[in-house]
Amino acid sequence: MDFLLLAAIWGSSFLFMRMGALELGAFPTAGMRVMIATAFLLPLVFARGLGPSLRQNWKLTLLVGIINSGIPFACFGFALLSISTGLSAILNATVPLFGAVIAWAWLGDKLHGSRVVGLMLGFAGVVMLAWDKASFRPDASGYSSGWAVLACLLATFCYGVAASFTKRFLQGIPSLVAATGSQIGASIGLLPLTIWFWPQSGVSSKAWMAVLALGVLCTGIAYVVYFRMIERAGPTRALSVTFGIPVFALLYGAVVLNEVITGWMLLCGVIIVMGISLSTGLVQAWWKRRSP
Repeated sequence: MDFLLLAAIWGSSFLFMRMGALELGAFPTAGMRVMIATAFLLPLVFARGLGPSLRQNWKLTLLVGIINSGIPFACFGFALLSISTGLSAILNATVPLFGAVIAWAWLGDKLHGSRVVGLMLGFAGVVMLAWDKASFRPDASGYSSGWAVLACLLATFCYGVAASFTKRFLQGIPSLVAATGSQIGASIGLLPLTIWFWPQSGVSSKAWMAVLALGVLCTGIAYVVYFRMIERAGPTRALSVTFGIPVFALLYGAVVLNEVITGWMLLCGVIIVMGISLSTGLVQAWWKRRSP
């Protein structure tokens, strides 16, 4: 249940990020997102008597917030100025690939046989997608899709690092505390950039509603669910939620923004998902459950 809920929520975040970034800009959209999430989560922490835990673990949670929220949100906000929500969501699906490699290098998670093949397959799908879509020549918006693709991949790398960091250092910390502390950290990190890049012209109510949805639904509520999944299932399994995100993001983009879904995007997405299934061990676990 948590898997589908989180996939549906985070799938909508690409739509809301694009709506916000087009008027506010990448950094203000990311900054307002985490500040609204902080304002939403902090009262819940104190209402549940978790203030002492937040104060005790503030250094670790603030650091993971910069890695897991501050940098990725800014990267995706920038990317969505020049590429579609569907493409950015498919690139976001590479998170488990980076997560598996980082967990292997840092936490000693085993990578062998089919998992290595899965990593190679998944990254091949990324290269195919990027090769087709990436151009470093500015488009009509003044941005280039090449830098947008690289920004998405930097964001997914940060997510992978943050997942292993959480598993290594935040074990036993309540998910609400981890989620709140991380948003405070991201807010502090993004505040100077939010002020510096604040738009000179007025912002529509539609953009503000998109940013509000990002802060409360796609960040505040979603991160509580996400950190709970890491606690219960570990970082690699929790990151597999990115399987479902592109499905919802493509649907939202097509219905709301009339974005075109190409056959090449779908093919590359399927290859990436197949690679993720092998590299995270999900196929092997499913096969063992099916075996008599």
